[in-house]
Amino acid sequence: MPDRRGLAWTAAIAVPILAGAAILVPMAANGAVDLPDKTPQELIEFADASQVDALSGTIEQTSDLGLPDLGSLGGSMGADPGAGDQATAPGIDDLISLVTGTHTAKVYLDGQSARMQVLDPLAERNVYIDGAADQAWYVDSETQSATRLILPSDAELEQLRSDAQKNAPAPDAGETLPTPEQMLDQALSGLDDSTDVTVGNDSSVAGRDVYELILTPRTTDTLVGEMRFAIDGETGTALAASVTPRGAGEPAWQMTYTQGDFSAPDPSVFAFTPGADVTVTEETLALPTADGRAKDENGQVKDAGTPTVIGEGWSSVVEMAAPAADGSDASTGMDADQLAMLENITTAVDGGRALQTSLFSVLITDDGRVLVGAVPTSRLVEAAQSGR
Repeated sequence: MPDRRGLAWTAAIAVPILAGAAILVPMAANGAVDLPDKTPQELIEFADASQVDALSGTIEQTSDLGLPDLGSLGGSMGADPGAGDQATAPGIDDLISLVTGTHTAKVYLDGQSARMQVLDPLAERNVYIDGAADQAWYVDSETQSATRLILPSDAELEQLRSDAQKNAPAPDAGETLPTPEQMLDQALSGLDDSTDVTVGNDSSVAGRDVYELILTPRTTDTLVGEMRFAIDGETGTALAASVTPRGAGEPAWQMTYTQGDFSAPDPSVFAFTPGADVTVTEETLALPTADGRAKDENGQVKDAGTPTVIGEGWSSVVEMAAPAADGSDASTGMDADQLAMLENITTAVDGGRALQTSLFSVLITDDGRVLVGAVPTSRLVEAAQSGR
């Protein structure tokens, strides 16, 4: 498995969209691939013991959730009114972008150095990680901004790893894509009797022979029907991931390496120096506690605006506040146009308005909270009312 320090850093800058459920890729069987047989437990142990210190590759992520155009809902929701165009805490903008359309990213890893380069049609976003120095950069070419991120201490890093296994959401440095390996780590750390684990067909991803690990919820209290990993037959690293909705025959969300190389990348890909035209800020990452709330650099729990996990497993829900921006409605954080759009694409429910897709639901409550989960709308309403 890639260097755990780098993974912990990357976990701290990825947005967990489906409330702690791993987002996993069905593959076409390839009769030419015949790896040594493994039981589900053997395949799990093989993947969990993976040790990959270096890699570079290209990842493609696609989504088809049956969503209407949600672009006009971005902007003020979940944003910090004083932050301008710079990276802020995760909000609706991040959610909309990560679960719609197609995204391409390049990933580089060499020991404690890592980089993710998300490529947009007219811009790109980069995360540069220096695990040895406990710091990273989040760089957005569109806004010409760079945020230097600092992890408080080694002790806090160990806490982050521990709490990540409890499916607590990690703080975010702007919108970045997870990798199949991060999804695999999250899934393996949360496996319990609520999930049926099987081995599928051997196949090929990015020119490499892979096993197929299939996770199926044993509960109906989720929109997820089936989740799959492509696990490299030589290294045990996840090369693809997908999720298929309950009752559907095709995945609605998938991510896969289209190219991969396990040799060390050129050191130059990890170098970043902000130019004179780049606005630079500095931020100490707030690390999550076991209950999903974040702590600031002084170790104090931050209650306002930080995500909280409600429930466990497949039916867990992430709740976050939606602070109002200047000129917006105080209860929702939206302006008049966004409120009108919201009413067109959502349904009135007890205590707010909700949108349900094939894989996740979103509830915006009348008191300004946003709840998201890979669950039916009714589960969000229950969580909003009961807090559990």
